[in-house]
Amino acid sequence: MKNLTTRARLTVAALAVALTGAVAPAQAADNPYERGPAPTVASIEASRGPFATASTSVSRWAVSGFGGATIYYPTDRSQGTFGAVAISPGYTARQSSIAWLGPRLASQGFVVMTIDTSTTSDQPSSRGDQLRAALQYLTTSSAVRDRVDPSRLAVMGHSMGGGGTLEAAKDDPALRAAIALTPWNLDKTWPEVSTPTLVVGAENDTIASVTTHAEPFYSTLPATTPRTYVELRGASHFAPNTSNTPIARNAIAWLKRFVDQDTRYTQFLCPPPSGLAYSEVRSSCPF
Repeated sequence: MKNLTTRARLTVAALAVALTGAVAPAQAADNPYERGPAPTVASIEASRGPFATASTSVSRWAVSGFGGATIYYPTDRSQGTFGAVAISPGYTARQSSIAWLGPRLASQGFVVMTIDTSTTSDQPSSRGDQLRAALQYLTTSSAVRDRVDPSRLAVMGHSMGGGGTLEAAKDDPALRAAIALTPWNLDKTWPEVSTPTLVVGAENDTIASVTTHAEPFYSTLPATTPRTYVELRGASHFAPNTSNTPIARNAIAWLKRFVDQDTRYTQFLCPPPSGLAYSEVRSSCPF
């Protein structure tokens, strides 16, 4: 009887393992947009993700509606198409000011387009239009259009580019995600935005102070819009212009969760991030 019981337990255990193996692929297949291995804190904070990347330049003379760009993309073709994000620099700045985000996000499994604006003095509403024009070019005319899923697009920007990000999200609710980095805009209320929005403020920002820009932008987003506000402790308005791990970590998790619908990244958003890197955090968790 003892041998029979032991044998029965082993049979049940083997069956459980077999069933687990059968279910796991089905669970992965539930989301066809998952790209890359299961994430860890180390993987989303790393300077490079699991994908090798390449880049191509787009001349301002070859496009209309924006001022040229650099496109960074994963070289892997085995996993299908990728979601994409267009990124605008701020007032008087060029794409070089946000270039570090290109390979960092692309190596996590996104096609990333850092743009130059038509003129460096373009206002947020114009920058929003240019972000949308850039995505249109990316998905229909660019050399990497066959690598992009046109149904999974996002916008991102710094300063007036962050204000332009909100403008683009207001005008195009089909966008999957918006990320506004130390944003600036004369419009302080955004009840029209339904796109999941991450707002990143800087505690010591004297150009777009959080009390008059980032905080009211976040607080006026609709209650039904997934949203998070993180404020970088001790940071200035120009924090997004150099490699910044808290910005990258939150941006990667946000894009993965809402562009790729990859719930493996929810753990990095809900509960919202905490620690010495942040002076304030708010969130509409759970997502």
